[in-house]
Amino acid sequence: MDKVLVIVESPAKARTIKKYLGKGYDVKASVGHIRDLPKRELGIDVEKNFKPKYVNMRAKSKVLKELRDKASGSSSILLATDMDREGEAIAWHLEELLKKTGAPVKRIIFNEITKNAIVEAVENPRDIDIDKVNAQQARRILDRLVGYLVSPVLWKIFYRGLSAGRVQTVGLRLICERENEIRAFIPVEYWTIEGILRCGEDREFEAKLLKIAGNKPEISSEKDASRILEEIKASEIMVNAVRNKQKKRNPQPPFITSTLQREAAGRLGFTAKRTMAVAQQLYEGVELGNEGSAGLISYMRTDSTRVSKEAYAQGKTWIEENLGKDHVGGSRSYAKGKLAQDAHEAIRPTDSYRKPEDIAPFLTKDQKALYDLIWRRFLSSLASPAVYDMREVDITAGDEYLLRAGGRKLIHPGFLALYPDKQADADKWMPDLEEGEIAEIKNLDASQHFTEPPPRFSEASLIKELEDKGIGRPSTYASIISIIQDRGYVEKDGRALFPTELGEKVWESLAQLFNDIFEVDFTARMETELDKVEGSEEKWQGVVNFFYEPLHTDLEKFGDRRDELKKLVQEETDEDCPKCGKKLVKKWSRNGPFLACPGWPECKHSKSLEEEEALGRKCPECGGELRYKSGRFGRFIACDNYPDCKYTEAVSLGISCPEEGCEGQISERKTRRGKIFYGCTKYPKCKFASWDKPVEKECPSCGHAWMVEKTTKKKGSFLRCPSCKHEVEPE
Repeated sequence: MDKVLVIVESPAKARTIKKYLGKGYDVKASVGHIRDLPKRELGIDVEKNFKPKYVNMRAKSKVLKELRDKASGSSSILLATDMDREGEAIAWHLEELLKKTGAPVKRIIFNEITKNAIVEAVENPRDIDIDKVNAQQARRILDRLVGYLVSPVLWKIFYRGLSAGRVQTVGLRLICERENEIRAFIPVEYWTIEGILRCGEDREFEAKLLKIAGNKPEISSEKDASRILEEIKASEIMVNAVRNKQKKRNPQPPFITSTLQREAAGRLGFTAKRTMAVAQQLYEGVELGNEGSAGLISYMRTDSTRVSKEAYAQGKTWIEENLGKDHVGGSRSYAKGKLAQDAHEAIRPTDSYRKPEDIAPFLTKDQKALYDLIWRRFLSSLASPAVYDMREVDITAGDEYLLRAGGRKLIHPGFLALYPDKQADADKWMPDLEEGEIAEIKNLDASQHFTEPPPRFSEASLIKELEDKGIGRPSTYASIISIIQDRGYVEKDGRALFPTELGEKVWESLAQLFNDIFEVDFTARMETELDKVEGSEEKWQGVVNFFYEPLHTDLEKFGDRRDELKKLVQEETDEDCPKCGKKLVKKWSRNGPFLACPGWPECKHSKSLEEEEALGRKCPECGGELRYKSGRFGRFIACDNYPDCKYTEAVSLGISCPEEGCEGQISERKTRRGKIFYGCTKYPKCKFASWDKPVEKECPSCGHAWMVEKTTKKKGSFLRCPSCKHEVEPE
């Protein structure tokens, strides 16, 4: 009997769906895209209305052959790729390649991988949404045009290998502009007056100066602060007004992609990339013991807070059964973002009764943490408001000064029973006070402050900024942040993102040439235009042309400005070239900035900006001085006569390679992306490698010949055995 072939993107998703469909269905994975624009050419015929040239991906040849073989023997084909634009485009490419087999091809979509959702989708197949495909096609073509036409400009200014992305560059722009704001910021001094007042013997409360003669206090010097402080202390202090009221605090809506990424960053310390990778696993399905594979959350790329009636009803029932009727919230609607497509539901658990602690044994640490966050946020959005008693007290000091004190206490937790936060922990209550009651000062002080510059973006705040300005879409936020870090344009200090010197120079050059196409409002408009393509309001070719015209104009101007822009990023130094006497200039390479002679190619002298410490021994090949140098993969030893002599050595840490029989030494190295690891100097003969630094110390527990250095926030520095995991304090 012929089977129905169902094609998804990932093997994990295929396993989960296969469980629900059973016999009569063959579920296979395309493992992502199977066709794309060619890697080594533009692949777009600009003269023929931006006609793309798609090629089968060489790495997917085996997958594609298997899919064709399966399709040839199937009664029909159902394309069950993700429900966003990219998923629709993958489905379209699959249809184009498999329709030649003769089996009818249809598309199915579902917001969650559950039995009911899958069965309903299979019973209601539809055609490919070509408008959604065209919107994704336009985005891909725009990104290719920028990548292939703008990146070579950077090569001519800096070095080959740099790249510029259409949306990622705007992310870099925001970070660079914020850094410029911080540098230009001039702090302004101001003073505040606050302290502890007391009524009677034991009723103490904190109060702060609120107004002076009915106006907001503007205290700019210590002299003024001291004068005001003395006048308050010399005045009669009296309780002027006491106001008691109740205040409700409503829960936040269920997660959309951006709020999930922001909250996971704040509460769990996850990067946006990590959040989306774990969310994908929860969506596609996790093995839950006897229950088998199950999708735990709804689709995680969404900008809508909308929830299905079934999920809404189930969540309300769970709250009533577990927390009581008084914790069930009323019907509630949330404001939709002005740029939201509202195509999919909010991110929620597929089953509210699947509690995080019940399935924790089947989840990884990251999966449990993120599922717990999503589960709690969804159910809390359906719960009743938290209710507080509020007390606000005005205190007068003479006729001129007004101080204010306040407090609150939680009287009904509502949604906070499910989704507690730090605000609740900071609550303080006020003692009972009467109007007209005289107060005395226990202590009152003036404190100096300075206005602070705007903070550097974190991943969470950058995502919010991108969302607010309409830059990118839910599926792109994580990649924007990841790419600008991978390229070396942005680095992280704790959670703060800051531009590297290279990143700032790259943006400075792009701003000179392409400020219009990387302008924030222009990029945001492009997102709106892509939405119109999806809504059948615009032709995709027109949208691409709208972007391409200013790009083409800017590219034509570049030829006359190449030397000017190169000089912009090449700073002249006071150091003379030892070979020809010219002033060395600062240039850029893959390994970072370096000093070079401007007389190149006649004079080829160059040197690292880092201190090149001499080893005190000679090169065994030419007799030159050996020095430490820094390269793409970390420090190494090289001859002073490079490039004429190309002798090099790895830098040893003085630790013998732990591999049995190896006579090599351990050296610190870097991956292509700059991550440090430790490998053997005898590589490639010896393949030893470790992310942690090896230490020549025998494990006291199992006798393993060596241990590794580890550092965590909780434990500090310690040694761990790679064999038995025994931990000891470092000597």
